[in-house]
Amino acid sequence: MIRISVDVMGGDFGPEVVIPGAAKALERHPDVTFILFGQQERCLPILAQFPKLKDKSTFHHCDISVTMDEKPSQALRRGRYVSSMWRSIEAVKTGQADVAVSAGNTGALMAMAKFCLRTMATIERPAIAAIWPTLSGESIVLDVGAGIGADAQQLLDFAVMGGAMARALFEIEKPMVGLLNVGVEEIKGQEEVKEAGRLIREAGLDTIDYYGFVEGDDLGKGTVDVVVTEGFTGNIALKTAEGTAKQIAEYLRSAMSRTWMAKLGYILAKGAFDRLREKMDPRKVNGGVFLGLNGIVIKSHGGTDAEGFAAALDVGYDMARNGLTQKIENDLKKYHARHPSPAGPEAA
Repeated sequence: MIRISVDVMGGDFGPEVVIPGAAKALERHPDVTFILFGQQERCLPILAQFPKLKDKSTFHHCDISVTMDEKPSQALRRGRYVSSMWRSIEAVKTGQADVAVSAGNTGALMAMAKFCLRTMATIERPAIAAIWPTLSGESIVLDVGAGIGADAQQLLDFAVMGGAMARALFEIEKPMVGLLNVGVEEIKGQEEVKEAGRLIREAGLDTIDYYGFVEGDDLGKGTVDVVVTEGFTGNIALKTAEGTAKQIAEYLRSAMSRTWMAKLGYILAKGAFDRLREKMDPRKVNGGVFLGLNGIVIKSHGGTDAEGFAAALDVGYDMARNGLTQKIENDLKKYHARHPSPAGPEAA
């Protein structure tokens, strides 16, 4: 039985999207139970419309909900210990839940998750990992916005954590990992990236297969299973890809409605267009995973619909079922056992 705690008030639409999304996820995963946190006057009438979900859930009233425009520091001051976002994360800390899922304010969610769960002993900075659709299937890209910049050791940590996530999500024994760079040549790129490449090669990690440098066009090709970069570049890449997908979809809609011949062509090729729409649907790959914390937290897009939120719950289910936190801890222990810090294990 997988236990998922949910910030029902999170996102642009709150319980009107989150609760139907949880009902969809329950249909796909009957072995899930939910712990729901939110304002009862908004949540309970909607929950009553989904009796199966209600039977598999416990609901906890919270007076405070974090708004989408709150600064992280403000959200912590106002919502610590009492908000639906905090209490959904706290359920993971106390062992009541295996994973927490929220569509709320990203900065506030990361701040609360770091404050409540703390980072793993050897991790300086957590990362947000996104699932990326590719020509060959799916890959993982991190960091996509947890922080700005990263040094070589932090990029190595991202590689280890991303590899563990790939094993948990894709069930790949030894995922291929690449470092995002401006070229594949070893002499190109920022010094931190070149140094990270050297560290990963010399680490001799038996949990990942280091490919080397990859470029921006490799993201869509699916050249590697895991692409590692720092949060500024990763977030821009993510938003660019999402915008490009919407742009192409709009181009197609415009072209298909321009003339009666185009409309006829659309009818004849509807099956192919439906498959394209399914492949480009950002809802299908919704759910950013916070890596490096002592617990699993999933961030859903704030503006998604019920199907998109259900996809984020699916990711949380897979991460909990496949023991993501344990995999990351084991991989980090292997690395630090072979490469102890000069100042001793406590400083690693």
